[in-house]
Amino acid sequence: MTLAYAPSLTGEIVLPGDDAYETLRRTSGGTGSPAYIVRCRDAEEVAQAVRFATEEGLTLSVRSGGHHGAGFGTNDGGLVIDLGLIDGVEVFGGLDDIVRIGAGARWGEVARALAPYGLAVSSGDTAAVGVGGLMLGGGIGWMVRKHGLALDHLVAAEVVTADGRIVRASATEHPDLFWAIRGGGGNFGVVTTFEVAATREREVTFARIVYPASQAARVLRSWRDVMRSAGDELTSTAQLSPASGDDAPPTVVITACQAGGDHDAVEPLTRLGDALSVDVAVQPYADLLVETPPGPRPAWHAQLRNRFARSCTDELIDTLVSHVGGIPMTVVELRALGGAMGRVPAGATAFAHRDAEVLLTTVVLGGQAEHAPVRENLEALWRGLAPHTGGAYGNFLSEPSKDDVAAVYPARTRERLAAVKRLYDPANLFDQNINVGPEGSR
Repeated sequence: MTLAYAPSLTGEIVLPGDDAYETLRRTSGGTGSPAYIVRCRDAEEVAQAVRFATEEGLTLSVRSGGHHGAGFGTNDGGLVIDLGLIDGVEVFGGLDDIVRIGAGARWGEVARALAPYGLAVSSGDTAAVGVGGLMLGGGIGWMVRKHGLALDHLVAAEVVTADGRIVRASATEHPDLFWAIRGGGGNFGVVTTFEVAATREREVTFARIVYPASQAARVLRSWRDVMRSAGDELTSTAQLSPASGDDAPPTVVITACQAGGDHDAVEPLTRLGDALSVDVAVQPYADLLVETPPGPRPAWHAQLRNRFARSCTDELIDTLVSHVGGIPMTVVELRALGGAMGRVPAGATAFAHRDAEVLLTTVVLGGQAEHAPVRENLEALWRGLAPHTGGAYGNFLSEPSKDDVAAVYPARTRERLAAVKRLYDPANLFDQNINVGPEGSR
């Protein structure tokens, strides 16, 4: 295609053939061939890029960290707005500990910047994940039971809308937009900066306990029961990990974070079965976030699927245990929820699944060659889980289907989001996401 002349863009334009193009066109979920990548330094440069994409009729993708499994941060033949240069972390302090965070920052950078102040934001698992996508979709982090979702701490955001305006969204300014961006993803504009009320946390207790896979049913039931009686300060996951060679048999791995420096809450998790190893340490919160290479792995495209469960029943556990042994290269994870996340009123944000006890996720490792042999058994697992689950988390979907979108946004939430969409993006310019169109479900 012939590239349009773009004198209206003051951001750094990266074109095919430029040195940075190969890196910036790739995401964790796939590699695109966009006509333009615009590295923006502020909201005005983002607004210019939005207007240019509209004028030229270009598909528009927005890249924060490029970490979404569906590859929304790139496209073929369109324009990518790269927010990586909008990465500041500014601490205002005061009684509310307000922090301004650029949408292109990575959560590891945020955690390290806040640590000297004794502050933290419960974000996600991985240091390299971008602030923007995680915040807009939810943010189920290591302190979700004590402090709720990352988006629960958002107090205001700077947003570039589809018509190129720069607006501030908060409880008193564009409150409809403010509601929608807390769980509705990137459907309504490009968020360039977030104002977040950080929490007072300095050290946490982190535990990793490994059990043999032969005790999976016993360990999962006991884990569930411990978490049902645990205080909000304890957040935990249970992971069924596959074998990775003759010297690494399948296991059940329990990880836990206790917000605070006391070991007491994690101790019952060390007695769920016959532990193969137990590691417990007090450490800075920032050290919890897993460091991964910032770029995607060649030919690597993990397949993610998830559903929430209002109750982690014995039947759900039995279904997992009976199927997972026949699905190699697949990790199954249960994340304990509840606590502070569940105490936010259901309609307060566009995140619609406050009543879930657990989030269940499957991750098929490797690339497409590894996925094909396990697909049939994976589908059988999810069919077995269907009676016990409902709702989905948009940030953990690599191949979102219509059923997935409906699960992320149930009918009432979707209709309300569609009404906001009609106000701020009636032409659905921002469609490279878990998309809510202006027509809703009509």
